[in-house]
Amino acid sequence: MSLTKTDKALIAAIWAKVSTQADCIGTEALERLFISYPQTKTYFPHFDLHHGSAQLRGHGSKVIGAIGDAVKDIDNLESALSKLSELHAYILRVDPVNFKLLSHTILVTIAAHFPAEFTAEAHAAWDKFLSKVSAILTEKYR
Repeated sequence: MSLTKTDKALIAAIWAKVSTQADCIGTEALERLFISYPQTKTYFPHFDLHHGSAQLRGHGSKVIGAIGDAVKDIDNLESALSKLSELHAYILRVDPVNFKLLSHTILVTIAAHFPAEFTAEAHAAWDKFLSKVSAILTEKYR
């Protein structure tokens, strides 16, 4: 499941839009995650999970920042995400299914914010990209 040049171009083009609203999109994606998949809240017992809380905004910013780092180093994702993978596998011990769930809420949030730009082709490219990110984040679990 390698990313084509076209995929990479579509990912970069959408990222250029997303990066201008990164905090908002990250927060909204997390809010969607916690509403749609309430079991994911168990990893955040110390967070204020109310709409727009400072902790949600802070973590949403970190999540989207990590996605941005992956976009910037798209040809070397394993290296770019290695530390994050180790953190989630060995220290936080997050259920790997949550990465797929979060990927879905990120896709939905991007589509809601950029409906004209998030074409079927862009959606497919981002889905492939986020699937690769999820796979890398879970590889340390094996």
